[in-house]
Order: sequence, then C-alpha cells, then structure tokens
Amino acid sequence: MAVVAGILFILMYAVIVSEKIHRTVAAMLGALLMILSGILSQDTALHHIDFNTLGLLVGMMVLVGVTSHTGLFDYVAIKAARAAKAEPRRILVYLGFITAVFSGFLDNVTTVLLMVPVTFSITQKLHINPMPFLLTQIIASNVGGTATLIGDPPNIMIGSAVKELTFMAFIENLAPIAIFNLLIVIFLVEVIYRKGLKTTPELQAELMRLDERKALKDRRLLSRALFVLALVILGFFTHSVTHIESSLIALTGGFLLLLLAGGSHHLVEKTMKSVEWATIFFFIGLFIAVGGLIETGIINSLAARAVAVTGGDVTATSLMVLWLSALVSSVLDNIPFVATMIPLIQNMGAMGVSNLEPVWWSLALGACLGGNGTLVGASANLIVAGLAAERGVKITFIQYFKIGFPIMLLTIVLSTVYVYIRYLI
Repeated sequence: MAVVAGILFILMYAVIVSEKIHRTVAAMLGALLMILSGILSQDTALHHIDFNTLGLLVGMMVLVGVTSHTGLFDYVAIKAARAAKAEPRRILVYLGFITAVFSGFLDNVTTVLLMVPVTFSITQKLHINPMPFLLTQIIASNVGGTATLIGDPPNIMIGSAVKELTFMAFIENLAPIAIFNLLIVIFLVEVIYRKGLKTTPELQAELMRLDERKALKDRRLLSRALFVLALVILGFFTHSVTHIESSLIALTGGFLLLLLAGGSHHLVEKTMKSVEWATIFFFIGLFIAVGGLIETGIINSLAARAVAVTGGDVTATSLMVLWLSALVSSVLDNIPFVATMIPLIQNMGAMGVSNLEPVWWSLALGACLGGNGTLVGASANLIVAGLAAERGVKITFIQYFKIGFPIMLLTIVLSTVYVYIRYLI
C-alpha cells in the first residue's frame, strides 16, 4: 500500500505543478483515490482533515468579504497616495508597507485582490509604469504574511498543528525578521526602479485632488466591521489565556459581522460567493492525501532519513528545513509542501530531535519567503500576474525571476542569520 500511496501522491503533485488542470481538482482526485484504493477508510480520511485551519480560513474570508463592501481598502490606498504627496517613489514605499500590514492580518490572495486595482488606478493617473508597484506588492504580501499566524496559509497550518505556537508567539518570533526583510526589500525595489518612478507636477496635482472619503461606500457598515475586526484580533492575542481556538474566533467574528450588517439573504449569499471555496477544497484534498502517506508509514520513513542526515542536531535540522523550504517553495506552491512537512517534522521530534521550535520557525520562514522566488511560488504571485494581464501588463516568468529570486535568496540569508543567533547559539 505504501508504494501505491507514494505513486498517487507524486502523480497528484505533478498535476498540481503542471497546472494542466485546476489544483483543487487534482488534490481532490488524489484524496478520493487514496480512499477508493483502500489506503484510507472514509473515517480515517476525515480524521486527517484539519478543520481548525479550514475554519480559520473561512472565517477570515467572510470577514474580508463583508468589509470589502465598505470601501475601506480603496480609502487607505488613496489616503496613502495623498500622504506621499503623489510622489511615485514614496507611493511605492507606502503601498508596499500597506500591503505587508494587510497581509499580516488577511490572507495574501485577498490582500492583492484588493490592492492591485487601486494601484493601477493610481499609476494610470500618474502615467507611470505599474510594474515596480506590482512586484513590490507581490513580495511585500509574502513577507508581511510571514509575520503572523493568520498572514499566510503555511503559518495557519503550522499554528493549527502545533498548539504551543500561539498568535502572539508568531508575532514575537517572526515579526522582527519580517519587518527587517520588508525594509530591505522595499529599499532594493525602489533603488532598482528609481529612474522610472517619475511623473509631472500637473499629474501629481490631479491625484492630490482626489478625496479618499468618497471611497467609503457604507460608513455604518465600516464602523461595525472595524469593531468586529478589533474583537477578532483581540481574540487572537488572548488565545494563550482563553484557549479558544483561532478557527472559532474567526468564524464567530465572520458570522457576527454578517448579523450586524443586517443578515439579509442577499448579503449572506454575496459574501458566501466571495469565500474561496476552491481553496478550501484544495486544503481538504491535501490533508487527506498527506494522511495516506502518514498511514502507510512513508512520512515516518522520510523523517528517519532526515534525522540520519542531520544526526538529530537541532541546528543542522533547522537550517536544512529553512533552505529546503525556501528552494522548494520558490518553484512549487508552498501549501502542499508545508502540508507534507508538518507530519514529517512531528515524526522527527518523536525520533529524538529535541527543541523543535526553531525547526517550526524555519519552516514558516522558508515556505513564506521562498514563495517570492518565482512567479509560481505562491498563489498571490499568480493572482497579481493575472490581474495585471487583464489590464494589458504582462509579468513574465523571467522578468519576475530576475528580481524575485535574488531578493528571496537575500531574505533567506538574513533569516538564516536570525534563526542561528536567536535560537541556535
């Protein structure tokens, strides 16, 4: 059965990477074949689904779906452009920081979906190339998402699997290096593209005449959305005291906001359509497929080999996981990779690798930052490329690679130094 499970998983992974068919279809078919072939029973397959991760994702998607109707995100972007005095280089820096902050508290895909249309609106008004702004937002979304438990799907999965890694633990351990990496990244992109970040005083004056307040569509709903978002974030911060699961906090917040927004049939149906159900089923398929590897002993075997390579040394294991995660996540979607790595690291702990905490932080850093390496490294990258193509701006694989891969390597080098100094000396 182990051979069959391994073949099915490799085939599923290959189809996901090839993008010949939608990754959700590939993952679900892989999962269903694991069950139909007898590798997993239906009950065992359900046991391997991490409903905490799914609940957290759905809850945050509902929250963002309702909040997006208020015009808040347009307001913030226009406010930032005016605060920058419509100076392109400053706008690039401001929008990069805003993207990173949003990505720390929303998922990356949602963040770029909200930011890219406003970015195009601003760059068109200033008659400047949107490319540096788009590249900055791709990279900033992945760097910013590294900083918190809910910022990037890999972190959500790790936090759900390891209960000791709370919302505050993610911020305390990952936010410092994420902020430092962000400063370096935005500085580098600004230096690389500074010659093209110029416009005319007339166009700047036109942008300065925009009134960000007009972007707010529903102030009453906005006040309620901000109230609920504050409660949810407070819930995440106090998790270590209340011990309420992050999924329960997010789902409660999402449906409380729907109730406070009126709970009308139209609003609920519209919000449910904004939930990325394809992503949710992609996760379900992955959890079941990885469950097949766990039940047949493949994960245990891989863990034993990894321990043999590193000799169980926590320093070697942490740095190996950091670089392996970064390089693999730069060419493959980081979600299936992390889904495979989590049980492997758990088994390494059972085999004698003491103090796994640096290993978990290394996995989070490598998977999230590694996504910046290529255009296919993270879902947000492909979303930005798709939105840009719809507006006549083509971001090619090579074009992105020339900027993204060196920046990714630099952030991983900095992260290596950080992990070594903070945890391993």
